Amino acid sequence: MSHTDIRIMAQRARRAARQIANTTTAQRNAVLARIVALLVDPIQQQTILAANALDMQRGEAAGLRPALLDRMVLTPQRLAAIAQDIGTVIALDDPVGDIFERGTLPNALEWYKVRVPIGVVAVIYEARPNVTFDVATLCLKSGNAAILRGGKEISQSCAAIVTLLQQALAECGLSGDILQAITDPDRVLVEQLLKLDTYVDVVIPRGGAALHRFCVEHATMPVIVGGIGIVHAYIDHTANPQFVQDIVVNGRVQRPSVCNSLDVLLFERAGAAQMVPLAARALLAHAVELRCDPAVRELLTSQGIHDDRIVPLGDTDFDTEYMALIATLHIVEDIDTALTHIAEHGGHTEVILSNQPDAIARFVREVDSTAVMVNASTRFNDGGQLGLGAEIAISTQKLHVRGPMGLRELTTYKWVVTGTGQVRS
Repeated sequence: MSHTDIRIMAQRARRAARQIANTTTAQRNAVLARIVALLVDPIQQQTILAANALDMQRGEAAGLRPALLDRMVLTPQRLAAIAQDIGTVIALDDPVGDIFERGTLPNALEWYKVRVPIGVVAVIYEARPNVTFDVATLCLKSGNAAILRGGKEISQSCAAIVTLLQQALAECGLSGDILQAITDPDRVLVEQLLKLDTYVDVVIPRGGAALHRFCVEHATMPVIVGGIGIVHAYIDHTANPQFVQDIVVNGRVQRPSVCNSLDVLLFERAGAAQMVPLAARALLAHAVELRCDPAVRELLTSQGIHDDRIVPLGDTDFDTEYMALIATLHIVEDIDTALTHIAEHGGHTEVILSNQPDAIARFVREVDSTAVMVNASTRFNDGGQLGLGAEIAISTQKLHVRGPMGLRELTTYKWVVTGTGQVRS
């Protein structure tokens, strides 16, 4: 694929964006329903699973780490869950056309703001083929065209999925150019795409810090950065012991490779003698490696907790998103110290485990992250879990969206002004 091909793809996407933007909610839902029907068809499933098996074979041969392979794999169960998620999006209200502000000026001009699709959305992601469905579903429902570029590790899977998506569009009388994919692994093509701001309205990278940095440095259109950041839990001396065990394990163990999984545990010194061993035992029972500061290690030793997976805190542990069964344990003096630590190292998702209303209120007020959880798992910072049906990313910046990005976050708005012949003096 050449630069010319990428430009032609972007031009087609721009034309297709006009078509999808002018469809009705019923038309867009019909496409999504057709995608679900194809997705549960045994023959279509087998085609996607066979393509995914090729990607998995290549990944295993290349020695990809288990966490990455887990992200890559598709199964009949995962495809069924994807179909269910699409059904959820079908049932969601369509934000396109919503009028959310209106007024009348002294000169009798009437105005309102109405939600409209962004236009052409480019999404660059790594080894998660399910993201192809998430992006396509949300872009279709919100009236956007999309250019997809999955990682080279899932190229076969992406090609098979996009073929299915385009088949659904065609069967519903719409252009396949509404959803296109770059399947060539050459990274130069991504750099070329990032220069086509004439046709592409926004780019959303989903992946590691290097991908985000590459997009920010090379894109001539807006970039929405998300999914990067260290996730913290602050555990004070009043925390419910059962909460500490359940929420810490759920946050770190359930899906360690995802961005809302728990990375760093901060323990208030006043409660450390009880809370640190409690959390440590729970995590060690799930084979989690613990990176511990000297105070934590001394406390665990005094409690008779010895394990080869208890290791000293490293210089970069506070700023490393391991995306594996690794957690960092650190004792802080009090909530002031915890808030300072989070301000320096956080920004994604933070949770407070406490039974003190004043401490909870202060934590919620002062933590500046995409989501703050109170006595609940960090894993709930997720579009599906928060009622969005699915998410295209979790934005960790402040403009124009923040946190999980669903349908509404894939729209912008325009002003509509109605007059009776007024002219400006």
